[in-house]
Amino acid sequence: MNNNKSKPSLTPSLLERVGVRLASRKSWTLPYIIFSAIFVVIPLLLIVVYAFTDDNGHLTLENFVKFFQHHEAINTFVYSIGIAIITTVVCILLGYPAAWILSNSKLNRSKTLVVLFILPMWVNILVRTLATVALFDFFSVPLGEGALIFGMVYNFIPFMIYPIYNTLQKMDHSYIEAAQDLGANPVQVFFKAILPLSMPGVMSGIMMVFMPTISTFAIAELLTMNNIKLFGTTIQENINNSMWNYGAALSLIMLLLIAATSLFNTDDKDNSNEGGGLW
Repeated sequence: MNNNKSKPSLTPSLLERVGVRLASRKSWTLPYIIFSAIFVVIPLLLIVVYAFTDDNGHLTLENFVKFFQHHEAINTFVYSIGIAIITTVVCILLGYPAAWILSNSKLNRSKTLVVLFILPMWVNILVRTLATVALFDFFSVPLGEGALIFGMVYNFIPFMIYPIYNTLQKMDHSYIEAAQDLGANPVQVFFKAILPLSMPGVMSGIMMVFMPTISTFAIAELLTMNNIKLFGTTIQENINNSMWNYGAALSLIMLLLIAATSLFNTDDKDNSNEGGGLW
């Protein structure tokens, strides 16, 4: 008698089950794809379409020509970049020491202090701005450019502190100990080891502060009584006045600037590999 033993094989039911599982895992990404398509891809495509068309739907570059011929719009654009740079620099100067204190266990022994720095991020930006206006009114401080920069720093400095703090928390302290063993003083340790290793957090903070500062308009309107216009305010006014094509062109210019600034954000691994050396 020949006892032919059949080789073990996958039954169709098991294959079907595996297929269902794989299909279900792929389906997990479907809501994110739909969300991105509706709220990211389609709006960006509409901005591009409106920017390169006129009121009749014909292709044109007149919207961009109008911007470069409109000196007030160019001045507002340059002024907005200046305000964004000043805000970013002030946030770095104030945020880096704060992040260092929060990440240093010798200086900060309570996690409550970290929460107090992050807490403003939980409050709506308009509420924080209105609170700043009320504070300035209480102390009879005039609203203007100084109040604008103060409000920008106050609203966006948590976005500078947290990335730097997160990077400092994850830093390999053996580099610092090695620098100290090689005879480096505290200043050399900071500039040769700590600062280069923390650059990924600094770059992330710059991106998180610089980009929204250029496009914001509510803070400028509230803290300057609408006497100082930023580029975001110009875009808003054109959209509100039904000048969709010109407003879309201005939005596209701002998006291109933001995309250009993102090129300065280097890869975290490269920064980590480059940092930590004493020479």
